[in-house]
Amino acid sequence: MTDKQIFDYPGEEIDVRWDKRLCIHVGECGIAQGELFVAKRDPWCIPDKVNKAQVREVVERCPSGALTYSDKDGPGETTPPENGLTVAYNGPYYLTGDLQIEGAPEEMAGVRFRAALCRCGASKNKPFCDNSHLEAGFEDFGAVGETGPGISVSGGALNVKAMRDGPLKLTGNLSIRAASGRVAWQGTSVALCRCGASKNKPFCDGSHRGAGFRSD
Repeated sequence: MTDKQIFDYPGEEIDVRWDKRLCIHVGECGIAQGELFVAKRDPWCIPDKVNKAQVREVVERCPSGALTYSDKDGPGETTPPENGLTVAYNGPYYLTGDLQIEGAPEEMAGVRFRAALCRCGASKNKPFCDNSHLEAGFEDFGAVGETGPGISVSGGALNVKAMRDGPLKLTGNLSIRAASGRVAWQGTSVALCRCGASKNKPFCDGSHRGAGFRSD
């Protein structure tokens, strides 16, 4: 029997979908005020417990794209006005923006706007994070030393390509935040480490070759 991966929670005005493959249990949904998401309740999510605006707002908090919604008489999720990446403390890259992630399945609708990408090299769901950094003992506090060439505008498509046995190549207007919240780097092209071995994290320094990193 195939393990179910996608779960739908219908409501009168808006439906919610949860993609188990992308969920890394950050908990933004579970700690939100109201009764949209209640742990150990069956069903866990009941869209009609809160108003439609709250459903949209809480779902869009999900940093991995695991949660999405379908508004029955309103617009869908809109593209954020700028492309941003946060280097999480001992964790993944959190991306937001007009994301064009090469190879992402069409049914992973959330990763068009929000995604958590592996940077430890251990995920079994590359390029997405699956929390393997916890078991692997990955340690990097999310400092960023470089500033980048800068950008003139903040939006537009951000293309994300996971290079075979190599880094994440991002092309498009991008601001990178350190884990402290500081906007540290801005530019239009960058190669980011996803093997966990770079001495210049979050940037790739070619260490994946010596580390024998494999992307599949």
